[in-house]
Amino acid sequence: MPPEPAAELERLRHVEERLRARADATGFLRFDLFQEIALYSPGVGYYEDPGRRLGPEGDFYTAAHVHPLFGTTVADRILTEFERLGRPARFRVVELGPGDGTLARSVLAALAPTLGDATRFEYVLVERSASLREGALAAARAGAGGGAARLGSALSEDGPFAGVVLGNEVLDAQPTRRFVRRSNGWEELGVRFEEARWREASTPIVDPLPGPALPASVPEGTVVEVSPAAEGLLRELGDHLQRGAAVFLDYGFDENDLVRGRPGGTLQAVRAHRVLDDPLAQPGSADLSTFVNFTRVRAAARRSGLVETAYGRQAEALLRWGFEARVRSALAGLDSASEVRLRLAAKNLTFGFESFQVLELRAAD
Repeated sequence: MPPEPAAELERLRHVEERLRARADATGFLRFDLFQEIALYSPGVGYYEDPGRRLGPEGDFYTAAHVHPLFGTTVADRILTEFERLGRPARFRVVELGPGDGTLARSVLAALAPTLGDATRFEYVLVERSASLREGALAAARAGAGGGAARLGSALSEDGPFAGVVLGNEVLDAQPTRRFVRRSNGWEELGVRFEEARWREASTPIVDPLPGPALPASVPEGTVVEVSPAAEGLLRELGDHLQRGAAVFLDYGFDENDLVRGRPGGTLQAVRAHRVLDDPLAQPGSADLSTFVNFTRVRAAARRSGLVETAYGRQAEALLRWGFEARVRSALAGLDSASEVRLRLAAKNLTFGFESFQVLELRAAD
C-alpha cells in the first residue's frame, strides 16, 4: 500500500535535509550526488520507500512485467551460455538491480528444470534497496521452487566466477554526471536550492572524466550525460567474470545519437507512469533517470578487458534468442481471449521498447 501522507512528507523532508547537507559552500550540488541521495539515501530515498511499487500499478514497469515470456527468452540466452561453457559443474547467474524480482521469477522458472540437477547452480540477486531485497528473493525462490536463489551484496562478493551477469534497466538507474557546452568550453551541471526550490545550475569541471573526452564540436547548450557508477560496474565485471557472459538491457543510444537527437539531455522523473514537468521537484518522490550513454559504457567494457559480442536493439536480440518460437509454443491451446492478450504482450515487447538496446559482453578467453 502507498505510504500515509504524513509519513511520505516526513521521508521527503529527510531527503531534502540530506541534499542540502551535501551541497558545497555556494549551495551547488553535483547532479550525480543529487540523484544518489534522492534515489538511494539509506532509509529515505525513493528506492528505500517500502510503499513504492514497480509494475503496472506502480510508478513504472519493465519488459519483465509485460509477460513472463520475456524472462523465459532471457533464460534461453543464459542456457546458450551454459552450453557454450561446456555445462560447467558450477554456474552462477548474478542479476544486478532485480527490483521486485519479476524477471528473476520467470528466468528461474525456465532455468530450474535444466540447471537444477545438472550443476551447482545459483542465482544471486544484487539489489541496493533494502525495502526491495526480501521481496525480490521471495519472487525468485517462487520461480525456482524454493532453492538456488540468494541475496548478494555485490557482484564481486564471492570472488571470480563462471556464469552470466544480467542487468535489466540497471545502468539507467546509476547516478549520472551531466555536462553542458558553454561558449568557452564544458561545465558541470548540477543543482542549487534557490527561491524555495531546486534549480539547475552549472560550475567549472573539477573532477575530470576517465575515458573518451567530451565532444569538441557541438553547439552551445548541448548536454552530455555520463555515469561513472555504471562504468564502475563494468570494471567490477571485468575483474570478476572469469568465464561467461554479461547481458545488459536498457534504454539509451550511442553518444552521437544522443547529442543529435536529444541535445538538451535525457533527464526525466517518472511517477505513476507519467513524466513530470520538473524533474527536480520533490526529490525522492519519483524515479529519476537518464538514457544510457552506450558509447561510454562500451568503452568502459573494453578498458575492463571484456569482449563485446553483440550490441543493438532489444527487439532484435529477443528474436535472435528465440522469442518468436517461445510465443508460438505458448499460443498452442489457448482460448481466444488468452491468445489476444499474449499477442498484444508479444507486440509490446517487440515494438514497444524502441529506445532499448542490448549489450552482450564476454570474459576474455
